[in-house]
Amino acid sequence: MAALLAGWLTGVLVRFVARRRYRRTLTKLHENCHKPFVAVLVVAANYIVLFEFDNRVITGIRHALLLALLVVAAWLVVKVLFVIEDFVLQRLKVDVPDNRRVRRLRTQVALMRRLTTATITVIAIASMFMTFTELRTLGASLLASAGILGVIAGLAAQTTLTNVFAGMQLALTDSLRYDDVVVVEGEWGRIEEMTLTFVVVQLWDERRLVLPTTYFTKTPFQNWTRHETRVIGAIQLHLDYRAPVEELRVEARRIVEASELWDRREWVLQVVDSTPWTMVVRVLASAADAASAWDLRCEVREKLIVFMRDNHPEYLPGGADDSYRGGRAA
Repeated sequence: MAALLAGWLTGVLVRFVARRRYRRTLTKLHENCHKPFVAVLVVAANYIVLFEFDNRVITGIRHALLLALLVVAAWLVVKVLFVIEDFVLQRLKVDVPDNRRVRRLRTQVALMRRLTTATITVIAIASMFMTFTELRTLGASLLASAGILGVIAGLAAQTTLTNVFAGMQLALTDSLRYDDVVVVEGEWGRIEEMTLTFVVVQLWDERRLVLPTTYFTKTPFQNWTRHETRVIGAIQLHLDYRAPVEELRVEARRIVEASELWDRREWVLQVVDSTPWTMVVRVLASAADAASAWDLRCEVREKLIVFMRDNHPEYLPGGADDSYRGGRAA
């Protein structure tokens, strides 16, 4: 009863003492940690009370309470860490123009959450085993058989452990972050979720590509936002050799400068290649992020095609001059 009363009084104290600035954080801490905190108090109180008695049954009950205390204590620590990490994530807003540093921190915090949970769980289980005297004094024969089982378990978990170390490497080296724009397996998308064992890429058409973390440490991939969020978009047009490039450059400049998606930094129109029948005209224009770059590319491409269709249709593929080129080739 005293432990339950202490848990209730703690909640009242949090609501009464918390300042306005920290009220939301302390309230969330109380809501998420109240049950494990009360469980720790109740189990610890019963464990201490049983020290006054000494017989075989009470000793067994006290040992069971010790095991329960380790479990609920680990539960409480994990809950506290989750609240702290949620508080940090809430302060790391990604909806800002230059969010590279924020995305890196969010990635590291998310991976550290899983790593700390796994570490605390392992420590709690190891501590529970250490309470059994028999497990600390096993003979050589048992160690030998356990060694065989350990080898089998190690071989079975080799892939998982490799992915875990790869996930830690990605977080520590900053080679991949949450919300990065990447091209993997020929698909364009954003990093939606990162764990210690796998990475989820949200593709441009809302599909999800799930890859093991080892993929990003062993396979080359494109990261468009490795150093900054700004992305340069490119479009290509195949036009007749007689198409007026300068007139097209003037129109492209007008379209890019009139667009709200352009970040007012870079743009260029160049003839970058040629085929037996056409020249390849490329337009580059920068945008604040990958989503804006995609929309800017679509806008510039559409308006340039409309411009050529309305003013110089004979220079487009399939235009009036195709018969001329075909006859000349013949």
